[in-house]
Amino acid sequence: MTILQSTRSSNVGLVFPGQGSQSVGMGRALAESDPGIRSLYEEASAILGYDMAALCFEGPAEQLNLTEYTQPALLVSSLAALRAFEPLGIRPVAVAGHSLGEYSALVAAGGLTYREAVAIVQKRGRYMAEAVPPGTGLVAALLGLTSDVVKELCWEASVVGVVAAANFNSPGQVVIAGEKAAVERAIELAKARGCKKAIPLPVSVPVHTPLMQQAADRLAADLAAIAWSDLKMPLVNNAEARAISKAGDIQASLVRQLPSSVLWEDSVKAMAAMGVTTFVEVGPGAVLSGLIKRIVPDAVTLNVNDPKSLEATRAALSA
Repeated sequence: MTILQSTRSSNVGLVFPGQGSQSVGMGRALAESDPGIRSLYEEASAILGYDMAALCFEGPAEQLNLTEYTQPALLVSSLAALRAFEPLGIRPVAVAGHSLGEYSALVAAGGLTYREAVAIVQKRGRYMAEAVPPGTGLVAALLGLTSDVVKELCWEASVVGVVAAANFNSPGQVVIAGEKAAVERAIELAKARGCKKAIPLPVSVPVHTPLMQQAADRLAADLAAIAWSDLKMPLVNNAEARAISKAGDIQASLVRQLPSSVLWEDSVKAMAAMGVTTFVEVGPGAVLSGLIKRIVPDAVTLNVNDPKSLEATRAALSA
């Protein structure tokens, strides 16, 4: 697919969703509206060896929610939405992606090709799934606690097993992940500390914890085989919430990402400091838009995930 071209300047940042945003039917309306978008699903099917369109459009949800399938499916559906967005001619100030979404952002910024991204995220998902035995991990969002309190309770619960703050998503929302018993203990401690709600998430492995170091080590060899390109616009990365654009920085950043927390709140603040006032969430769902409004309340948030949202975004950006 083409890299976003500079046809007019903007104060727009693009953000791409990660696991948890998937749903059966994602991408169908865009694919039905444009043969070029449909071809992205066909190309992915040829690379992966299964029918990507059928998985995304028809499910079953049980398969779509398995990490090895979720990751390529979300990437393809997000880049299908990007293909629909491209004719608007907006050059973003910066891009970012939440966990898996960082790979979609890298394609948007010209760091790697679509085909390379599809192949590498399949391996990433497989390595992650194989790093932890099925059913032994758990991921949950904690609402209403500060980041420091969540770090403390994870430390307290670590006597039971591995548990860590996986995503610092927004003020009052931190995702924890790890071994099932340890996460359950952390949830008990969280409720005792005044946690408003603990929500189990449809993620089949405890990503962004030390349990993913083995997967990161395996992924590093595959990332080293990719001919990375300098980015056409900066990427604010997950691991440090730092803007990077040089090819040499990308590979190491992606390896660090897997066992490290996603600093999403800091990433959004960094994009705002770079001049982004309008955030366009490109891909399934609107999870990131909700988080962004809590991080930067004055920001404008838009979405591209179907023809209706694309038209609304076109109208808003034209205005």
